Order: sequence, then C-alpha cells, then structure tokens
Amino acid sequence: MSDRWLKIALAISVALNLFAAVAGVTAWVGARRAEAQIADQRRPDRGPPILQVVDQMDPAKRAEVREALRASALAARPDFDAARAARRQAQEAASGDTFDQARVQTLMEQSRLAEMRGRARLESGALEILSGLSAADRKALAPILTRHGVKGGRRGGRDGDRNAPPPPPPDAG
Repeated sequence: MSDRWLKIALAISVALNLFAAVAGVTAWVGARRAEAQIADQRRPDRGPPILQVVDQMDPAKRAEVREALRASALAARPDFDAARAARRQAQEAASGDTFDQARVQTLMEQSRLAEMRGRARLESGALEILSGLSAADRKALAPILTRHGVKGGRRGGRDGDRNAPPPPPPDAG
C-alpha cells in the first residue's frame, strides 16, 4: 500500500472511532437521564398532577375545586414572593464587601417565616376544599396534603418533622 492509501485508511479509522465514541457518550448520557426520570417518577410522594386529579372528579364539583385551588394559591403567593425576595436580599448582603451576619440571619429568618405563612395558607385552603367533598373525591384529592408538607397534621418534607420525638425502638420479641 502506498502512503496515500495509508493516510486515507488512518483518517477513516479516526473518523469511525470518533463517531463510535460520540455515540457511546450520547447513549450513556441518555441512559442516565432516563434512569433519573424513572427514579423521579417512582418517588412515593409523587402522584399525578393535581389538575389531572381534579379533571377526574365529579363534573359538578370540578369547577368549584379548581377555583378554590386557584384562590388558595393566589392567597399564598405574596408570602412566597416575600420569601424569595428576602432570600435574594440575604444573598446580596452575604456577597457584599462587608459581612453583616446579623442582617443576613434576620433576612433568612424573614424568608423562612414568609414561606411558613404561605405553606399554612395553602394547607388551610386544601383542608377547606377537602371538607366540602364527597368521600371518593376527598380520597382522590388527599395527596395535595403531602405535596404541601402536611403529614399527620405536622409539617413534613424530606426529613419529616425534625422536632418530633424519635420513633420507639422495634419490639425485640
């Protein structure tokens, strides 16, 4: 074989190897994304979207429940906006030339309090909505309590109620 043909063969080989490498990386990234999406969907606290649940309710109650959910969310919105604004201010204060720990701590506390007020409004609204539903509709819509952090009458979340006493030890016998 001449040098020219060797160079062409080498170029083709490099191109095929690059193509295979890119295809492999693309397949690997796609598989990771799919696994993450499946894991996210399998989380026990995730159910169908609330509006999808509302669409399956009795048509006579559907519009009323949608409107009540919307009103509850709108009532809580100023609290969540205030929480975000306080966090932004805390970030700005923390990244300034001088660090005022007391100010940042105060802003973070304001943010937490505003978020708690917003969550309380959402939870109260959800309970009010549930109180006016039939048992079947109430059962279908009950997951909104988990989404807003109410579990057994306490604020939940990823770690549950952090101030709750630890569970009793399992029976040994």
